[in-house]
Amino acid sequence: MVKHQPLQQVYEKQLCLSFLTGIYGCRWKRYQRSHDDSSKWECAWFIILCSTFSLLLFWAYFWLEAHNDYNQFNWLLYNRSGEWKDGTVPILATTAVGFSYITFLMILALCHILLGQQLNLYWIHKVAVLAALIITVSGVVSIDDVWGNEWDIIFISLQSTGPFLHIGALAAVTALGWLVAEHVVRAERTKFHMIVLLVYLSVLLALYMAPLAISSPCIMDKNSLKSRPHVIGRRGAPMLAPENTLMSFNKALQQGVSSLEADVTVSLDGVPFLMRDRTLKRTTDIAKVFPDKQHEDASLFNWTEIRSLNAGQWFLESDPYWTVGSLTGRDRNRIGNLTVCSLVEMLRLAARANRSALLYLRRPPPEHPHYKTWIMDTLWAVQRSGISQKRVTWTPDTDRGRVRGLQQTSLEKLSVEELRHRGISSLTLRYSQASNKDIQEFLANNMSVTVYPVNEPWLYSVLWCSGVSAVSSDTAQVLRKVPYPIWLMSPDEYCLVWITSDLVSIAIVIGIFIFQKWRMSGMQNYNPEQIMLSAVARRPSRDVNIMKEKLIFSEVSNGVTSTDEHLYPENGYDIGQYK
Repeated sequence: MVKHQPLQQVYEKQLCLSFLTGIYGCRWKRYQRSHDDSSKWECAWFIILCSTFSLLLFWAYFWLEAHNDYNQFNWLLYNRSGEWKDGTVPILATTAVGFSYITFLMILALCHILLGQQLNLYWIHKVAVLAALIITVSGVVSIDDVWGNEWDIIFISLQSTGPFLHIGALAAVTALGWLVAEHVVRAERTKFHMIVLLVYLSVLLALYMAPLAISSPCIMDKNSLKSRPHVIGRRGAPMLAPENTLMSFNKALQQGVSSLEADVTVSLDGVPFLMRDRTLKRTTDIAKVFPDKQHEDASLFNWTEIRSLNAGQWFLESDPYWTVGSLTGRDRNRIGNLTVCSLVEMLRLAARANRSALLYLRRPPPEHPHYKTWIMDTLWAVQRSGISQKRVTWTPDTDRGRVRGLQQTSLEKLSVEELRHRGISSLTLRYSQASNKDIQEFLANNMSVTVYPVNEPWLYSVLWCSGVSAVSSDTAQVLRKVPYPIWLMSPDEYCLVWITSDLVSIAIVIGIFIFQKWRMSGMQNYNPEQIMLSAVARRPSRDVNIMKEKLIFSEVSNGVTSTDEHLYPENGYDIGQYK
């Protein structure tokens, strides 16, 4: 006669598992958890979660690399709205919060898969994931409309980050092999499992071959590295003092720049002065001095009116580069009393420092009295400054025949034949226009190339390896600290890294599949007595726990155990002794 005794409960709280299922699906009780396969609906939500994570990863990478052009983005927003504000702050804040949240959910989801739990995403998380997806898609569409040419930064940045992203992606996909192997080596393999395996192996193979598509000028023989590119102070040193002011150019010279770059406009009475914007609203206090004329063109003011404006207080109030806090009290006092700088003042400063000048000229509107003589007004200012004409670089394509004594550069990427026909020996291009192939072609034909804007060390390093002669930068104080490219590898060294990482990945993946196959074959040999002994010995294992739960439900359905309430405690069940 078989005597049934109540089973003594030995309940393991499994706090980690409770945390995972509780945070992800609000399933805090053990009886709410299940090792059954997830429903198709929950699998669909997992795909949405993965898609949102991938899109946010792309979005975060874009804004990380676009740091080189944050000021340009803010300037575009200013031209649209008329109000200066740092538009990158809310974008970066929401991106950081959203990416951290979605990444956390992704980790929880992968842990569920690893532990064999159902993917029951809580409805609040579903709403948040959907909101993050919609907001990110809206952001991508908006940036494409407002700042579409900035997408080029992604392809350029891959020349610097590509080899490292490849290794990181390879490590991540190799680690995912544990989850794939665990599902594929099951006895009850399905077509879905085979599709998952095929997709995984395809992605892995693509990553193994990815370096064939990675091209970087920093993969070169170290002996072929050219001299360090000169740094041009773009509007001076606008992070250390207000742009296009005498103090800004002085700060740039202190950072060792080889040349000064400025934006030139002609006043109503024919005085060339420095101003980037069409109006004086952003960089002066014209709203207080001439409130009725704050939206007028800057060239429609005479020099006396322009000189009466304060050109530094805006910098202290708006702090466009978040650098005011690092300035000394003396510098702040000087900035607060700055005025608009004339072209003659800037050129005289460059002449005293034995530096060159790169001039961007803006033609005044047709109603301006110097609309036809603006070129001569500028040339007269150059002569009055006393600087050598060979140290002044001229950018406008108009009237080049009248400025033959000055250095000529083109802002347009023309063919070598066209440049020679126009008597131009250098180009000044945006970094997105100057590919490594184009730079090599121009250099081979004795054409120097200057690239702008270059504010990040990684971009400076890539262009250095490409062989550019100079870069125009807002951050001369940053590039000054880059004595050598961030990384430089010979082709042989890169091939060694590539092949080694691939071989290590292959060995790990094969080892994972072999281990999972051995582990699964061992689990299939479990019998009820072994399960009981494992429970008594308190050797927790996910596979053993699954077998114990199946055994209990099997015994209950066969009527072997009583309906003792101890079998179903509120928070779960386990077997301690069986007689």
